[in-house]
Amino acid sequence: MSDYEVRRFRPSLPGDEGYEATREWIGAVGSGFYDKRRSDDYAAKIAASYVADGRELTGAYQREPVPAGTLPAGVPVATFGTFRKTLNAGFGVLVPAHLITAVTVRTSHRRRGLLRRLMTEDLARAKADGVPVAALTASEASIYRRFGFGVATAERRITVTTGPRFGLAVPSDRRVEAADPAALLELAPEIFAKVHRVTPGSIDRQDRYRLAAGGQWDDDGGEDRALRAALHFGPAGEPDGYVTYAFRGWSHEPHTMDVHDLVAATPEAYLALWEFLGSLDLVRRVSWAEAPAEDPLAWALEDSRALKADAASDMLWLRILDVPAALTARRYGVDGTLVLEVVDGLGLAGGRYRLGVADGTASVEAADGEEPELVLDVAELASMYVGGVRATTLREAGRITETTPGAVLAADRLFAVERAARCLTHF
Repeated sequence: MSDYEVRRFRPSLPGDEGYEATREWIGAVGSGFYDKRRSDDYAAKIAASYVADGRELTGAYQREPVPAGTLPAGVPVATFGTFRKTLNAGFGVLVPAHLITAVTVRTSHRRRGLLRRLMTEDLARAKADGVPVAALTASEASIYRRFGFGVATAERRITVTTGPRFGLAVPSDRRVEAADPAALLELAPEIFAKVHRVTPGSIDRQDRYRLAAGGQWDDDGGEDRALRAALHFGPAGEPDGYVTYAFRGWSHEPHTMDVHDLVAATPEAYLALWEFLGSLDLVRRVSWAEAPAEDPLAWALEDSRALKADAASDMLWLRILDVPAALTARRYGVDGTLVLEVVDGLGLAGGRYRLGVADGTASVEAADGEEPELVLDVAELASMYVGGVRATTLREAGRITETTPGAVLAADRLFAVERAARCLTHF
């Protein structure tokens, strides 16, 4: 590891000191994800979004002179980005969360401990800052469990047959109107804030979502001229849901509309937006790549087979950094006690703890002298944290050891939340 220097810095804008390091870091991330080379204007737009999010950028740089013809020494061989948002841990409680993103290691520098060093140092710093949980969305599912991350929410790709076959068993309130995407530059964050407060597993969104909803950020970072939008209005006339979508083209059969983003603060708004999509003239299919794994639409349709879905895939991964801080930060729907033996290979959050819940509020104490009722890795505790994965499921998968009969069922009850956990934010 002495061959590398780790540098942490805040992103800069064009013309500011340090922008060259920011631009090279952004380019390294693009290379790591096999993206095409982007223009300077695109890099500048990404940098501006990073500044708006308050990100910290970390890079590993070669200390020795690089061979002629290879990438310059100013281009990091590994990247690691972080920023802070909030996580809805259930029952409307927003918990500080440390978000990890843009993790890459150049192929020729793998298996040298770079990712482990960047990850362990970063998690330790976040815990020292008092942040109880870390989060990421993974491009590869096999990487992050060894660092204590567990899958906490899932999503799935769906296609819905529309036209004459589409209909809701109970018609919606139909409070939906077509909108100018530009209006969402202001409205999208306001509407999402309503959704964030009522959705367990939700992560607050970065600035790029606002720009995309407003038609200001397509795949190349430019104006999205194909984007269309619609708004749902609540009983008092306030917007409480929106959908953005684009037509796939007349050459594609059947004629298909692709949903880019669908955000609804109430079940009524969600179904009304779907009824709007289902009534679009000349369209016979609506596709959405980020639909909820537990989707009320499947139960609302007259013909449930009009909805076809891929198997659910992992979405949000969580990592508990501090067990007492994380468990006391959230609320609970039932009272009870549970003694947990938490195993943590990184040594950040391991130990034996007594979780006690009274009137929905938890206390957590060290329980070194007590026998554990459940033994589980910190990754499994993270999976259970927002109610997205049941303890019984993890026990049946061999991931949890129950030493006291009934403890797994008690954990199911304690960690249950008020509605299906879902994360609407990729980062």
